Amino acid sequence: MDIFVIVGAGLAGAKAAEALRTQGFVGVVVLVGEETHLPYERPPLSKDFLAGNAEQEGFTVHERRWYEDKDIDLRLGTTVTAVDRTAHQLELSDGSRLDYTKLLLATGSSPRTIEGADPAKVHYLRTVDDAIRLRAELKNEARVVVIGAGWIGLEVTAAARQAGAEVTVLEYAELPLLRVLGPEVANVFKALHEEHGVDMRFNARVTAITENAVHLADGTVVEANAIVVAVGAAPNTALAEAAGLDVDNGILVDASLRTSDPDIYAVGDVANEEHPILGQRVRVEHWANALNQPATAAKAMQGEPVEYDELPYFYTDQYDLGMEYIGHADPGAYDRVVFRGDVATREFIAFWLQDNKIKAGMNVNVWDVVDPVKALIKSGRTVDPAKLANPDVPLDEV
Repeated sequence: MDIFVIVGAGLAGAKAAEALRTQGFVGVVVLVGEETHLPYERPPLSKDFLAGNAEQEGFTVHERRWYEDKDIDLRLGTTVTAVDRTAHQLELSDGSRLDYTKLLLATGSSPRTIEGADPAKVHYLRTVDDAIRLRAELKNEARVVVIGAGWIGLEVTAAARQAGAEVTVLEYAELPLLRVLGPEVANVFKALHEEHGVDMRFNARVTAITENAVHLADGTVVEANAIVVAVGAAPNTALAEAAGLDVDNGILVDASLRTSDPDIYAVGDVANEEHPILGQRVRVEHWANALNQPATAAKAMQGEPVEYDELPYFYTDQYDLGMEYIGHADPGAYDRVVFRGDVATREFIAFWLQDNKIKAGMNVNVWDVVDPVKALIKSGRTVDPAKLANPDVPLDEV
């Protein structure tokens, strides 16, 4: 009987197990995860859960009984220490070995650290336990320093401000989210947080972190009750590298999510896919990939000719700003940004264009437009920027 093993019991791993059973796979399914918690979704960790507006049960993927009912061998608190590709076996942290016919790596990513920072003196946000510890410190009159103005850093900042904490954000770049959004849209988030009383400091160079303070290169010392490091994430590729799989900014996979070993696949944060529509490799550290890629990988593992062609998608909620982003626009891969709507009131859609072709779109406090924006991107057609900017022209007529 075929044995399909999934390494990584997060959202991607749980959805892969679900997809295998939904698609009719009757072989053995084993889901192995390092955490002792049931698989859960991570976006609430920096949003509603951190703000105290949600509890873990609400973002747990499935209850334990579900895995039993679906005959899924769920092994939590277990680490895979090595992959023996020749023997088609995994070595586990308890010293045992586990056979596999097909293997799916959903090992995710880990927060990047700051060299020299004592882990006991700072907070990182990756697991529900991390969020529980941090949530206890986000309270009225607390002084919080957030190092890094990316998505996680800004979402933590919003949650802290809404809890009544004073927040200082230290960002190495000139603007928040600069690499992701470019200067045109990054300024929207700078203004948003400044309006909510956040002390935003850019071009900040951290030289040392002590128990209650962050020291900067210009001699400034920023005192804090809690220090949060949010300077990005690195894909967890150590297991794949040790196994001899092709790795470069993640595990390299083709459009079917297959690695350089025909019996091993990868999904989620760790997968660097050759995207069939974008025509380039893309590794996306967001919820939508963890949610949607597993169904494709499950089919491919069963021998079906499939490709994962969903466009990258992510969202954020900060204060009264809700946003969705669809597509992909690397820095330097677009020549203009077109706005439709009112940027000042934060009710608009932004489009990243290259040669008048839409590469990506972001709707801010404007809803039910992701599908038409996606269609425009996938069409590859040139658009009229004037019509694109005009809210009176339907998106399907630009």
